[in-house]
Amino acid sequence: MNLTGSLAVVTGATEGIGRATALGHAGVRVAICARTAPNVEATVRELKAGDIDAIGMPCDVSDAASVEAFAAFVIRERGVPRILVNNAGIGRFKPLVELALEDWDETMGVNVRSLYLVTRAFLVGMQGAGGTIVNIASLAGKNGIAGGTAYCASKHAVLGFSKSLMLEVRQHGVRVVAICPGSVATPFTAKQQGRMPHNPDRVLTADDVAHAVLSTLTVSDRAMMSEVDIRPTNP
Repeated sequence: MNLTGSLAVVTGATEGIGRATALGHAGVRVAICARTAPNVEATVRELKAGDIDAIGMPCDVSDAASVEAFAAFVIRERGVPRILVNNAGIGRFKPLVELALEDWDETMGVNVRSLYLVTRAFLVGMQGAGGTIVNIASLAGKNGIAGGTAYCASKHAVLGFSKSLMLEVRQHGVRVVAICPGSVATPFTAKQQGRMPHNPDRVLTADDVAHAVLSTLTVSDRAMMSEVDIRPTNP
């Protein structure tokens, strides 16, 4: 797939993996969203400073009306994307007896409900033009973590969603890829200090994951990497 001139939509794009992915390939036009307007504006400025055609607006990806407004904005300003990176995600790590219903619902809203809302908002146009949907999952989508019932359940759901959607849309020229990183040095990880590895200098970086995303996008149009695990070489 030749990415030059392609439009990429990236959610949760103002920090971590989303930001690295948005900055990752010259020649790609980018439309971003995140919850906080000043962060979106700052990231759009950074992208433009790097000679990237970029637009963005604040969006709560768990809210249907917010996603609908974002999709309408993107399509009106730049057209239908060829690339969609569903990156937005949160984690609430607590023993189940301490996990509030609000923690559970927010995790499922941002990590799972958003997949339905954002993908559905762009999918009809993509099925007509072709493209790739990349869902940022996690190795926690294949394994259990003590204190991670909500997070692990949500990432298992990301993998199930991705596998099923892939079977639905590949005949329409749309590829679906799930990226499953291990521990990544991002603000998300930093907020979970009790979960940091013993060797934080050896964990993956956001750029490592962005490189994996780019690799899945640039394979031949006749091929698809449907699921990619990425781990530190020597954690």
